[in-house]
Amino acid sequence: MRAGYVLSIDQGTTGTTVLIFDHDGQVKGRAYSEFTQHYPRPGWVEHDAEEIWQVTLKVIGEALRSARVRASDLHAIGITNQRETTVLWDRATGKPVARAIVWQDRRTARHCDELKARGLEEMIRHRTGLVIDPYFSGTKVKWLLDQVDGLRERAGRGEIAFGTIDCWLVWQLTGGKAHATDYSNASRTLLYNIQELCWDEEILELLDIPKAILPAVRPSACIFGSTDPEMFFGTHGIPVAGVAGDQQAALFGQACHGAGLAKNTYGTGSFVLMNTGTQRVLSKEKLLTTIAWGIGDEPVEYALEGAIFITGAAVQWLRDGLGIIRSASEVEALARSVPDNEGVYFVPALVGLGAPHWDPYARGLLIGITRGTTRGHLVRAVLESMAYQTRDVIEAMQRDSGITLKELRCDGGASVNRLLMQFQADILGVPVEVPRIVETTALGAAYLAGLATGFWSSRVELAEKWQLDNRYTPHLDESGRQRLFRRWHRAVERSQGWALDDEGDAPGVS
Repeated sequence: MRAGYVLSIDQGTTGTTVLIFDHDGQVKGRAYSEFTQHYPRPGWVEHDAEEIWQVTLKVIGEALRSARVRASDLHAIGITNQRETTVLWDRATGKPVARAIVWQDRRTARHCDELKARGLEEMIRHRTGLVIDPYFSGTKVKWLLDQVDGLRERAGRGEIAFGTIDCWLVWQLTGGKAHATDYSNASRTLLYNIQELCWDEEILELLDIPKAILPAVRPSACIFGSTDPEMFFGTHGIPVAGVAGDQQAALFGQACHGAGLAKNTYGTGSFVLMNTGTQRVLSKEKLLTTIAWGIGDEPVEYALEGAIFITGAAVQWLRDGLGIIRSASEVEALARSVPDNEGVYFVPALVGLGAPHWDPYARGLLIGITRGTTRGHLVRAVLESMAYQTRDVIEAMQRDSGITLKELRCDGGASVNRLLMQFQADILGVPVEVPRIVETTALGAAYLAGLATGFWSSRVELAEKWQLDNRYTPHLDESGRQRLFRRWHRAVERSQGWALDDEGDAPGVS
């Protein structure tokens, strides 16, 4: 076995995970810490990028101690991240100029509506593969440049840097020497032409974003830079060599290397991705066409994606917002305390609805409550909503691609929930497979870094490391499956457009 280890930073929406992998792809050490979520107004979600960096350093140290590994034993570092979250910082000081605007944030909904009203959606979709929605980075960047005093002028002079969280971490790890992102993250900004593989000049002009703030765009598996000893435990020269958005990293970690293979990651949100190879499939079903990854000098590969905004975050809401559970570990037992949902449905449109509905004005809805409804029914409805949303996306994906899925590979925190995984198989009508290592997001980033540095030789070698833990086959008959799904759609219809008042305005959303 090759000596050394690969460290992977999985920078999520609510916390930072660091895993250390050996050459067999096994976890040798891990650590995790949450960081602060800021909600200054309804529909607004912010992070402190400086806090994220400090938490990342802390968790790296804890993971190294957990693995009994020194920083100098690391062969490479990989990064995977919450993708569309937007950071602007001062190039001279390396300090953020404002809080980061998180991918969940909806403050630019009205501006997105204006862009749609101008008939720009088809042009932007063709060039970027994305729909016009507050989810993506572009309108967030414009909002910061417009709202922070003097920022646009400074940006025009080249004093300000923009990046998604991966870019921010690469900058910090390299001591400010590398301002770069990868293809997969660039493709989530609404500013990147995924066919021409360049920042789109016309869209930049449209949003009044100066090109001077943008990072270089590189393959997902390449050397972005090396660690600076002042920033990284006194250790110099460890290659930062793998970068990918969290969902693309999970697709890679699940060994979905061929066209037609698909996975779903259950995190704060859930994201279904299907590999379409080197073919860019433009969706007619309101899905996203995104860059999956670039490996060195090889042609980039694409994916279809369905972005579901709220899945695991709904469990956090049960804990932190409603206080009806103390920890996420209680959820499965509570859901099993009732035989079925008894007609209770939960639509988790807490920050609007993502694919395939794309309604920023939808709001959360709980329906079907009777006097006999218990917290078990509510918890079960929350779990089932994850599976219903996944089927919505997969049906759209199959229509776009012409491919009927034969199985779905699942990962992320909620994939350990056996009730959820069985219900997912039941409502889809196809088997669900869960690997032994469910942290496939971090694993994918590690694999990309290891490929770039020769720690692993090829994708074939990596695919051989994938191991099945559990396979769930459907038990529900077709009539039962369709009956449940029809009622889900009735609930979704009632949630849509709720934040609009009688005049069509959106209170609290600017």
